[in-house]
Amino acid sequence: QVQLVESGGGLVQPGGSLRLSCAASGSIFRINNMGWYRQAPGKQRDMVAVVTRTGITNYQDSVKGRFTISRDSALKTVDLEMNGLKPEDTAVYYCNAEALPRNSGTWGTNWGQGTQVSVSS
Repeated sequence: QVQLVESGGGLVQPGGSLRLSCAASGSIFRINNMGWYRQAPGKQRDMVAVVTRTGITNYQDSVKGRFTISRDSALKTVDLEMNGLKPEDTAVYYCNAEALPRNSGTWGTNWGQGTQVSVSS
């Protein structure tokens, strides 16, 4: 159906930068919102940033001014540029997409496999 493949995680020092990318593939008719969520050990999964088809963005307060979400013109790839990283940004980051598969009348919420981001000196 719909597959989301993430890339770009890793280990970085405080104040450093990373860029995450997520590509959607499969039998897709339409994708609405795409976004990034994160989950730290022992905590719930939280929204980091979301972008709509029309480019409207929404960010978690703790990342405003440091993270930038963007989407390609084909609306099937979403990136997260992360600057000024802090140890508290350490988590597994998950790509998310609301997608309507071809030959289906049902919208679904789809998740990538997750990519680890670690911020430590």
